[in-house]
Amino acid sequence: MPQVIPTMSARAFSTAFALRPNLVAWFLGAGASVASGIPTGYSMIRDFKAQIFCRENNLSKREIDTGDQVWVDRIDGFFRRTSLLPPDGDPTEYAAAFEAVYPQARHRRQYIEDAISKGTPCFGHKVLGSLIAAGKADCIFTTNFDPLIEESAQAANVLLPTGSQNRPTVAAIDSAERAMRCLNESDWPLVAKLHGDYQSISIKNTGSELETQDQHMRHVLVEASKRFGMVFIGYSGRDASVMETLNSVLKETAPFPNGLYWVTSSSSRLLPAVSEFLENAHHAGVDVSVVECNTFDELAGDVVKHIDLPQMLLNHIMQGRPVPRLVPVNLPDTEARRFPVLRYSALLVEALPSTARRITLTTPATSPEVRALLKEHRCRAIVAAQGRELSVFGRDAELLAALAPLGARLAGSVELDAKKDSWAHGLLYDALVNALSRHRPLIPRFRKAGHSLIVAAPREGENPDHTQQRTEMLAQLHRAYEGPLTGSVPKLGFSFHEGVFLKLEMIDTHWWCGFEPYTFVDVPRKDQSSQPQPSLQEHEAMELSSERRGGDPVGDWRRERWAPKYNKQWAGIIDAWASILTTTESGELVAFGLDAGTGIDAVFRISEITGWSRPGHHHTYFDRTK
Repeated sequence: MPQVIPTMSARAFSTAFALRPNLVAWFLGAGASVASGIPTGYSMIRDFKAQIFCRENNLSKREIDTGDQVWVDRIDGFFRRTSLLPPDGDPTEYAAAFEAVYPQARHRRQYIEDAISKGTPCFGHKVLGSLIAAGKADCIFTTNFDPLIEESAQAANVLLPTGSQNRPTVAAIDSAERAMRCLNESDWPLVAKLHGDYQSISIKNTGSELETQDQHMRHVLVEASKRFGMVFIGYSGRDASVMETLNSVLKETAPFPNGLYWVTSSSSRLLPAVSEFLENAHHAGVDVSVVECNTFDELAGDVVKHIDLPQMLLNHIMQGRPVPRLVPVNLPDTEARRFPVLRYSALLVEALPSTARRITLTTPATSPEVRALLKEHRCRAIVAAQGRELSVFGRDAELLAALAPLGARLAGSVELDAKKDSWAHGLLYDALVNALSRHRPLIPRFRKAGHSLIVAAPREGENPDHTQQRTEMLAQLHRAYEGPLTGSVPKLGFSFHEGVFLKLEMIDTHWWCGFEPYTFVDVPRKDQSSQPQPSLQEHEAMELSSERRGGDPVGDWRRERWAPKYNKQWAGIIDAWASILTTTESGELVAFGLDAGTGIDAVFRISEITGWSRPGHHHTYFDRTK
């Protein structure tokens, strides 16, 4: 029956450690360097898998997004269906993936060197370096290639008088004789790099390299484990050779005489090989504990609270201490008032589309390329491209006809999660703007910086029935603005349109459609004789950019137009826009109005009532009378 290993807090470990710090050796794995900006073995595995996936599927890495869960799931599914790598979580997975991507040792060494160049000592390294310099840490083992431990020790030593300094001997697998000398002569402190140093010619990464431990370094690790206790931090236990060496120590007369501590965020996350090792150590009479602590920095923070260090080293450590995320504040204790109440220009989105059509392509394409093809064939659709897959709202038959050059085929549907997937958020944002403009005298304008709707101007020779219908739908807006919604800027002659910028964003677990009223002006280019007329979208881009440069020709006019609009007028404008955007017979907004079975439409349900807010506490500002 498996033995339950006792757990302890970082504070309890630090209290015990501070009694005799020199009796405990340190063992650092890749997790100890995460806060330093160096990738862990797990993140490197993810990178290697992505490279192999692209190679096997003839894809460019630019076509995938390893930060998108859709691609993560797709890549993981690919490796579950193949035998290219060991199963997910297998101890040999890292070595096999590394060798599969970079078969030559010099390329692996270059990859490691590039990864290490991004790192700087974290708070935990500074604490450990100060312990070394103060003579309170004699023996440190690490599977890492980075120089952060010795750099931290060097930075701490220069603060001490020369006679009080403790400079460590650094030994890697190609300089193991140094470690042997330190062991034989008890010449501490020692930093032993079990897998090599980033400057070493020999480093261990692949399965064949990790199967055996260098004889000298193995001997040093075994002998040190007979003299010291040991604390493991940031180490997963994936290396078979290291775990085999540690297990061999348990056959000695008095292994780990001053305790064995394994630091992890949760005992449930230990690999089976580690759990077995700890159980065997417990049965061998070793004082074993799992120290539950999230990071190296957190453990170091508790250690430095309980151990005595020279003041100059404490000052050095605290200078690099992370800024606390939580700071004390004085909370208001007066009763909140019911007024004033603020009205938001935002509408609650009660329901979003949950699925879209999935279409596969034989030829990969980007979203702009697909949209250009749809426009060429006059196919009304909303699309998001992901390599050889599309997520689409629109009529199936028209989509297949327009995308035939790309080898388009229907492939069921795809679930949409706008909170998790940026592509899904963009797809729904486009669809929402389309749905809000449908059957309304509003023109959608799609831009990377944000979409908008503008009031459509009357057309010359328009059907009287259409004119009457538009007048009725815009009547509330006319009253709210107390003036025309479209027209020409006096003296300049530029056409303008009242409209709104639109946003789709999640606030406090709910989706909201935000709208910001704005007067859009079509500013023409200076030289129209030799250049084509710009589109409304280009006008808007020029207008906003010129305004940022302080050269907006209609800036003064726009400001004068909005200056007389105070709270009452603003409330009316917000109410009018909320009404025109949400009023429907069915209570739902749809992007296209497709017949059942002809495709997948984007259907939204939006509240007709805008958001409201009142203050959470009283402030003298609310007592103003002017």
